[in-house]
Amino acid sequence: MALTKLTSNLIEGGTGTDWVTAIQTSNFTAEAGKGYFVNTTSQVLYVNLPVGVVGMEITIQDYAGTFATNKVILNANGSEKIQGSALEGRINTNNATAVLIYQDTTKGWTSQDVELNVTNISWVKPTGQGLTYDTPSPQSSQGAEAATFPPTTFTATLAGKAISGTATIAGLPSGITASQAITGSGAGNTLTVTLTGTFPATNSLNTNLTLSGLTIATVLAVDYLVVAGGGGGGAALGGGGGAGGYRATTTYGGSEAVLNLAEATNYSVTIGAGGVGGTGSNTANGRGTNGGSSIFSPLPTTNFATGGGAGGSYYPSTGTNSVGNNGGSGGGAGTSGQTANYAGGVATSGQGNDGGTSAGVSPYCSGGGGGAGATGGNSGSTFAGDGGNGLQNTITVASGTGPYYAGGGGGGAYTYSNGSTPGSGGVGGGGNGVGTSNGNGNPGTPNTGGGGGGGCYQFGNGGLGGSGIVILRYPNTKTITAGGTLIATTTTVSTDKVTTFTAGTGNIQIN
Repeated sequence: MALTKLTSNLIEGGTGTDWVTAIQTSNFTAEAGKGYFVNTTSQVLYVNLPVGVVGMEITIQDYAGTFATNKVILNANGSEKIQGSALEGRINTNNATAVLIYQDTTKGWTSQDVELNVTNISWVKPTGQGLTYDTPSPQSSQGAEAATFPPTTFTATLAGKAISGTATIAGLPSGITASQAITGSGAGNTLTVTLTGTFPATNSLNTNLTLSGLTIATVLAVDYLVVAGGGGGGAALGGGGGAGGYRATTTYGGSEAVLNLAEATNYSVTIGAGGVGGTGSNTANGRGTNGGSSIFSPLPTTNFATGGGAGGSYYPSTGTNSVGNNGGSGGGAGTSGQTANYAGGVATSGQGNDGGTSAGVSPYCSGGGGGAGATGGNSGSTFAGDGGNGLQNTITVASGTGPYYAGGGGGGAYTYSNGSTPGSGGVGGGGNGVGTSNGNGNPGTPNTGGGGGGGCYQFGNGGLGGSGIVILRYPNTKTITAGGTLIATTTTVSTDKVTTFTAGTGNIQIN
């Protein structure tokens, strides 16, 4: 007959396992050859394993049938392994009787009821809203519960449509959150979703995320002309104002791509005012002010078309105000009545041309403002510089030639009586300079972005710059609605509609 040996808190049975009679309800360190009844009703328990010797056994029994709710986590001793890994192990099967056997230093403690204490997350392509998705990358990740989840991204597009708004994303595993960004605003723009957070307690394999709540809009091809306000002319031998910055699509007289815009989406429009002409003689106010920028918000920069640079002025003591201002096109240089030569303003890249220089020779004349199509003229000994010509644009016509925009203002002269000739305004709305004593420079033409003309010696004021304009051409089946203070008119040209904004600021929609 087999004998059973009774010892304190231990029962040694025929299995060769010494069972500890006390029920384990808190973390403990196991001993080789022993068995433990473990109750995880209240919490997860951690079991520290001893130094292994080949063939050692430890048995862990689920006392209350709760391992699936609160697991047992196994920690190997030092650098030893569990299931051949340096990671923790776990027992998470209800009513498990886990017999851990130490094999060797390669495999360490092993058992059919023990798995590594990691969570596996894998993904398939997301779905929803008819978008084209790529598979999240990396496609699968593994980590311990509550460890940092590696950033995982996927993108979505839809040819011929524009994506906007914020998605609601269903199917995210616990602890993982999503952030999103939209690149571009036209057809085929891209939604990028980034997943971050921490690993959950349970695996999520072949996880499918479903997106909803985005706005998917039909995209329209829209041509545009955007011209900023022209710069004001300088006073008293003042330079011509530079033309407002000019930007337009290649279809009708520009160098930029046609925009793909979404229906029922707000886009902001602002018409830049013309710059104020300079006043007085030998004063800090002699130089004019730059024109206002014109804005059409889907375009790449906030101040899409930059206001024209103001013309320099007469300031004999130092020439402080004589240099033309930078702008969409540069303002023409004024003169100080001294022998110094002064530079015109520099144009914004891609929007216009530089202003003309002034010559430091009697009877002292000023440079012309730059235009969208040409540099402002330099002054000579007996003449002021002409404003640079603007560019022609056919966005408002069915065929043939269209009007010019963004001409520079002409420079002011000393006086006709001294044999000097004022500069003419550039084609495209530039105001003429003057050569009549104390005469004021002529204004640029409204809604052309033309620069103001320079004033004459001695108290002639600079001319006002011409205001800017925004013109859009789009399919005649659609309608633009304008808000704010925008003033707009719409005509039908061939198979298109053309809407012209001449003043104000506000949002528009195409529907």
